[in-house]
Amino acid sequence: MARILLGVSGGIAAYKALELARLATSAGHGMRVLMTEGATRFVGAASFEGIVGAPVLTSEFERDPMRGAFPGEAAPEHDPIGHLELAANCDAYLIAPASANTLAKLATGTADSMVTTSFLACTSSRLVAPTMNDRMYADAATQANLATLRERGVTVIEPEEGALASRGERGKGRLPDPARLLALVEAELPLGRRPWDGLRVLVTAGGTREPLDSVRFLGNRSSGRMGIALAAAAARRGGDVTLICANVSLREPPGVKRIDVETTAALAEATRSEFPAKHVLLMAAAPADFRAAEREPGKIKRGEAGVELHLEPTEDILAGLVASKRGGQTIVAFAAEAGEDVDRARDKLLRKNADLIVLNDISNPQIGFESQENAVTLVDPVSATPVPQASKDVIAEAILNRVGALREEGQSSQRADTKSSP
Repeated sequence: MARILLGVSGGIAAYKALELARLATSAGHGMRVLMTEGATRFVGAASFEGIVGAPVLTSEFERDPMRGAFPGEAAPEHDPIGHLELAANCDAYLIAPASANTLAKLATGTADSMVTTSFLACTSSRLVAPTMNDRMYADAATQANLATLRERGVTVIEPEEGALASRGERGKGRLPDPARLLALVEAELPLGRRPWDGLRVLVTAGGTREPLDSVRFLGNRSSGRMGIALAAAAARRGGDVTLICANVSLREPPGVKRIDVETTAALAEATRSEFPAKHVLLMAAAPADFRAAEREPGKIKRGEAGVELHLEPTEDILAGLVASKRGGQTIVAFAAEAGEDVDRARDKLLRKNADLIVLNDISNPQIGFESQENAVTLVDPVSATPVPQASKDVIAEAILNRVGALREEGQSSQRADTKSSP
């Protein structure tokens, strides 16, 4: 995995950097953290050290106990200069949050802290995430500093708009979500540093809509959040990800190709077109099972006698894709059931000939369609593994861990068959 250097400068958003460190470490990256003196007023170094498993450095005159190594690596025999060695060893260096003061120092080449000196010495990808009050961000000096950094090849992650630290104030200056920050850093990593580099992944998300007339439709309450989380997790691992969205209002993760569809037929056509070139299919979308046998060309008028609808089944998308499956492809299906009906999910797994079924219990109101959290059971032909309630980002990582294990098992089996062949 990659070696990520994180610089934390002073600002209330420093607490979000803790979650970024946790996500990066959970994804298997080695991370080291540098802090300015101002940052330590908002969050303690010990918190980062507990998460990343490595000492935090705050001064360029401070000795690094790990001698510039990242977690999981052996320290060199000599005792190198800390700010030079960490900068030389990292695959990417992100400063988040990057305060107005720190941005000014970076733009002018001021080297008065471990964060700024390491930035000057870093020849790998460098990223900054400006975070401050909206008036400070809009000031001409800040914008000039950001322009200078962009001209020098530094990636500037635009702040988001919303509630700011000052009570009652809103504007552009918020630090983006930690998962998005990690995705942007991972998009900058060199090839070969992530486990799914070279793997082509297709994810479907959302719920299809089947028109009844020019106004109404049959649909479901799927928000697409789980599919978005899966696409983001696959991209973080280095996958070349295509996301097919059925009526999803959420933004796609950085670096992910997006295709928008509305109906089940359109979803089927898009997946048929994309699937042959992919290694992994994560079928998280919820296609409508039925559509109107005849669509009314205008708007159905309200009548006292009511309206009678004639429905017909839609295409079984998964069955068609499985039929065209070739060696080396992995198909993950999803099953939404009222209750943890593992037997029913395994029956679907065998009928559909998928490699894995992700079982969702839709009877639990705490993990509904619009919820930020989920809880699933991963069902394969021989086992059922519960994944307890957690954020959908965490659930996505658990699903992809299982997919990775299945693919490794399949590759090991193929190697064994090859060796046993005469």
